[in-house]
Amino acid sequence: MTESWTVGVGADTTSAVYDAALGGADAAVFVCAHGAGGSMADRSVAATARAFTARGIGVVRFNFLFREKKRGRPDQMPVLQETLAAVVERTRAELRPKRLVIGGRSMGGRAASMLASQGFAADGLLLLAYPLHPPGKPDQLRDAHLPNITMPVLCFCGTRDPFVTRELMERTLQRVTAPWEMHWVEAADHSFHVLKSSGRTDAAVLEDMASTARGWIDRAL
Repeated sequence: MTESWTVGVGADTTSAVYDAALGGADAAVFVCAHGAGGSMADRSVAATARAFTARGIGVVRFNFLFREKKRGRPDQMPVLQETLAAVVERTRAELRPKRLVIGGRSMGGRAASMLASQGFAADGLLLLAYPLHPPGKPDQLRDAHLPNITMPVLCFCGTRDPFVTRELMERTLQRVTAPWEMHWVEAADHSFHVLKSSGRTDAAVLEDMASTARGWIDRAL
């Protein structure tokens, strides 16, 4: 089952879609924010929704305002956070989920992590390819707020992702006290694409991630 919503964000509105879990009630609902170059309908976000709903996790996808208005430049972080918060509140009102998880891909996950660091109410934070630093600029870390997060966190990053250096992430997590589970996807890049030489397909990687996410929800939340 799929539902389409129009969500108010201040004086603006944006589009959102709820994809229900397949074969029964949602074990949790994941409000999944897209990345800087994506949208709620892009291939990566749509594939994530399919994989997660197959594992019993409902997914709410939405457009940030810049994408809804067909602008190329992403909104400022306060606007990204406001949009995500508005979609979460609509999700609560419409679905009354048993468990609610916020997060998303890259920039969208970063916006969710900043909300979480400010005490935003949710049961967990799920990060897909967290952009710890710009490519080639490991000195420009986006980590100052991470130690303020208290909710359970599940984070997936690829070992070939230029936005996150494994050593730097592991060093950052030494300052984080939240129950944070880090999963490194071998041979995956920022889009979780894996080379043929890895012996796996992109679809198989995403299915494994969805299975891990379901296990985390059942165990940690």
